Amino acid sequence: MKDKEKKDPRPTAEEFLQFTPIRSDFEWYSDENNLVHIKVPKFTSNIGKKFCSLLRKEQLITADMDVIGSLIWKRCDGKTTVALILKELEKEFPDQKEIDQRLFLFIQQMGQLGYLLY
Repeated sequence: MKDKEKKDPRPTAEEFLQFTPIRSDFEWYSDENNLVHIKVPKFTSNIGKKFCSLLRKEQLITADMDVIGSLIWKRCDGKTTVALILKELEKEFPDQKEIDQRLFLFIQQMGQLGYLLY
C-alpha cells in the first residue's frame, strides 16, 4: 500500500495572489512623507503589561514602514487582493527586482506577527 501524499499547507503563488489581507486593529498613521507608522503592544501577556506599568514605560512600540511596506499596508483593507497590490507595486516601482517575492514575504511576516490577517 502506498503512503498517501501529504498536501503542502502553504498556499501556491496563484492561491496567495487571491488573498485579501486585512490590517489588524492597531493604531497607525502616515507621516508627511506618506510613510506608515504602526503602534503595536510590546507585550500581549498581563505580566508584560504589568511590568511596563511598574516601570512606567510605554506599552507600545512603533513599527516604521519603508515606502514599499507603507504602500502594501495601506492596501491591506480586506477588499484588495494580493494580485492587485502586486500590480500597483510593479507600476510604482518598475525597477525593483523581485517585487513579487518582497510582497509575499512582507505579507507572510506581517501575518506571523499578527499585524495582518489573510
